[in-house]
Amino acid sequence: MKVSPIQVLDHYQEGDSLIHRLDPRVKLVLTLALIVVIAALPRGAWLVYLACLLMICLVMGMSRLQPMLVLRRSLVAMPFALAALSLVFTVPGSALASFTLARWSLSVTVEGTVAFMSILAKSWLSVLSATILVATTPFSHLVASMRAFRVPEVLVSVVSFMYRYMYVIADEALRLHRARDARSAAPGSKAGGSLRWRGKVLGGMIGSLFLRSYERSERIYAAMLSRGFDGSIRAMKMEPLRRNDLGTVVAFLACLLALVALVAFQRGP
Repeated sequence: MKVSPIQVLDHYQEGDSLIHRLDPRVKLVLTLALIVVIAALPRGAWLVYLACLLMICLVMGMSRLQPMLVLRRSLVAMPFALAALSLVFTVPGSALASFTLARWSLSVTVEGTVAFMSILAKSWLSVLSATILVATTPFSHLVASMRAFRVPEVLVSVVSFMYRYMYVIADEALRLHRARDARSAAPGSKAGGSLRWRGKVLGGMIGSLFLRSYERSERIYAAMLSRGFDGSIRAMKMEPLRRNDLGTVVAFLACLLALVALVAFQRGP
């Protein structure tokens, strides 16, 4: 069965849950507020991390999303968070283990391990929150919310065009891939040649895709200018916030204040 680029790249899941019906401006602000609070949490605040996870799981349950789908998408942050692995060796503290690598003597410290695990936990929780946001809110509504909050028009336009044309580029890459398979097929064997040959062909495909994308962007920009484009995208005004949206904001901010109070309680006097 052929898979469309839209099915691969678009993470929005249709639904009629309470979270789906919330105003997109409310969801955007509350998600950013939660991410800021998570990022500001101190190292090793495991009880607060668990409270954040329970809050996120509650929202996920209210949104009626498949837990495994959200979990699979949220794990995309883990490879990037591994860049902080050096903290286990560079943060001074009590040594857990020591070993020699070539001419260097390395020690794994307790404080460094706590710092690394804290970064992993906070990164995963932040991406988990953002995953729920994009899974319950159409991208066009997120762009409209950014515009409502007076985000610079240039940034909004760039994000909007990126989302619109990444499907075009993905479809172009799919056609290049099919053309490569069609031209390298051999009876009774797998299409293609050695790893070096595949790398060379892949480099040529990437270069061709870049040139095609650049030429297409020039044509699109010229067509937009001929139609009176002045740098801003026109859109309908969003409806005013409803009472239940404002109530959700108050309740969620109260939960965030409770998390801050829990951090203060853990630190003690």
